[in-house]
Amino acid sequence: MADPRLGTHLKAARTAAGLTQVELAGLAGVSRKTINTVENGVFVPSTTLALSLARALGTTVEALFFLTD
Repeated sequence: MADPRLGTHLKAARTAAGLTQVELAGLAGVSRKTINTVENGVFVPSTTLALSLARALGTTVEALFFLTD
């Protein structure tokens, strides 16, 4: 279950990069469903996944994820 305090800019960063969920999933080495659940706040990514997503998007973890409180 996701932590309600975690916010994400993943979808905005992905779309700004011109990537589909499938394309980002391929770059990060995960399934499209994983990308979807992270974008929708259903799943909190591990540190490794967060770093992989940031690397795939050419950004930092802090630019993709933030605490809401």
